[in-house]
Amino acid sequence: MNNRERYAPGAATGAEVRKDGEKWTLVLVRDLSHPPAQVWKTLTEPEHLREWAPFDSDRDLGSVGTAKLSTVGTPTPQVTETEVKRADAPKLLEFNWGGQDIRWELEPLGGGGTRLTLWHNIDRRFMSMGAAGWHICFDVLDRFLAGEPLGRIVGPEVRKLGGWQRLNVEYAKQFGVETPSW
Repeated sequence: MNNRERYAPGAATGAEVRKDGEKWTLVLVRDLSHPPAQVWKTLTEPEHLREWAPFDSDRDLGSVGTAKLSTVGTPTPQVTETEVKRADAPKLLEFNWGGQDIRWELEPLGGGGTRLTLWHNIDRRFMSMGAAGWHICFDVLDRFLAGEPLGRIVGPEVRKLGGWQRLNVEYAKQFGVETPSW
């Protein structure tokens, strides 16, 4: 049995929901044992994004400007023109993806690690699904950085994963929302 077959996501932790007026934001935090410069590469370089992210990019996201992000794992890939608004390596990356603002903050931790915080403006109805999906992406990212790649798990493949369904329910309870289904 390989690493991917043995993979099961841990408990739903490190997430919260914030509301500002009519805008809802999902905030996920993960401490990684890898330095910020290494984590930055996985967030910005197309060849690294292909290992864990729910999208591909037509260019390095490490500089301000337009990029095209393509969803993966969907029957018909959606290509979205994206505006990278801020790219302060290796601390902050902000872009708009499909009308949703995404902000990545990287904070150095003692011992050479990184606290990675994702801020994702998302429709409240999809908060628990988004949290479950990003949770799994963070797990895959962490394993990739550790040299134990699982390959990204997105789209129908993620929904077949029993752990995703469990995470969806756990996050829905934490956030006080109904459990959506696809």
